[in-house]
Amino acid sequence: MCPHTPRCPAADATDADAAHPIAIRLEQGWTLLCNGVLLFDDTGEIRPDLEVVPPRRVATTAHGEKAAA
Repeated sequence: MCPHTPRCPAADATDADAAHPIAIRLEQGWTLLCNGVLLFDDTGEIRPDLEVVPPRRVATTAHGEKAAA
């Protein structure tokens, strides 16, 4: 399905986010990748099999410090 050389990582690969973007909607906060992954600005994603991957970004305070858990 991927026309790129080398081929983009599969949607279930650990580096799936490295696939080429094919549609970017910055105003809506999402990017569709070549492997079918829908990647959101908060680093969450929806995979082609409809598996939801929660955001992986570390929460920060207004000053950029790590927030207490």
